Parts: sequence; C-alpha cells; structure tokens
Amino acid sequence: MEIAGMTKIAAAIAVLPLFGVGIALGNLFSTLISSIARNPSVKDELFSRGILAFALTESIALFALIVSLLILFG
Repeated sequence: MEIAGMTKIAAAIAVLPLFGVGIALGNLFSTLISSIARNPSVKDELFSRGILAFALTESIALFALIVSLLILFG
C-alpha cells in the first residue's frame, strides 16, 4: 500500500473521536436545557458549568482535528 493512501486512512481514523464529541455535546445541551426547565432559579450556575463542559468537550474535537491535519499534511 502506498504511503499517501495510508496517511489518508490514518487521518480518517484520527477524526473518529468527533462522533463521540457530537454525541456528548448533544447530550450536554439537552440535559442543560432540561435542568434549567425544571429549576429556573439555578440558571446562572448551570449555564456557567455547561459552558465549561462545552469548552472541555470541544477541545477534544480540536485536538483530534489538529492530529488529523498533522498526519495528512505533516
């Protein structure tokens, strides 16, 4: 197998965590909306923690994308 083909396969495998990130973000925001709907008085505290969780989860996606691009063009 050629090196170019193997790098494309490796780059595609490196972005597989994006599926998990998408599922996690959907679960995070659906739970956040549900929690705020049940108890609106804690909206500020839940929203700040939700944004922190969003940032940490999204960082995994950015790391996977950077690794994929490094494999592809490095």
